[in-house]
Amino acid sequence: MERIPYYQLLHILSLIVLTAHTFMAFANPASENRQRTMMITGIAALLMFVSGFAMLSLNKIPFATGWVIVKFFCWLGFASLAGMAYRKPERRDLLSKAGLGLLAVAIFMVYFRPF
Repeated sequence: MERIPYYQLLHILSLIVLTAHTFMAFANPASENRQRTMMITGIAALLMFVSGFAMLSLNKIPFATGWVIVKFFCWLGFASLAGMAYRKPERRDLLSKAGLGLLAVAIFMVYFRPF
């Protein structure tokens, strides 16, 4: 049985959860939502990280590949955005644009792998 589709499914589902809760934090950065949102985005980010590196390992793709490094920094930046939305609610507009940019770059790297 091949495990890669399971890791892909876990990776995409955790991306959807992370994205939804991050943009929820942008839409309503109320302090009563903070603990739950931070917990969910942290777990989703961890699952994305683990499943992504599992797929790299199973496909024998080195981490030093350019598109992998770019995706890693996109993941790192996007995973931190929910916390920033609660710390700097006045910058939600800028942070949401940065989040969309990070997502666009990460998706571009998946399909085109320019490096």
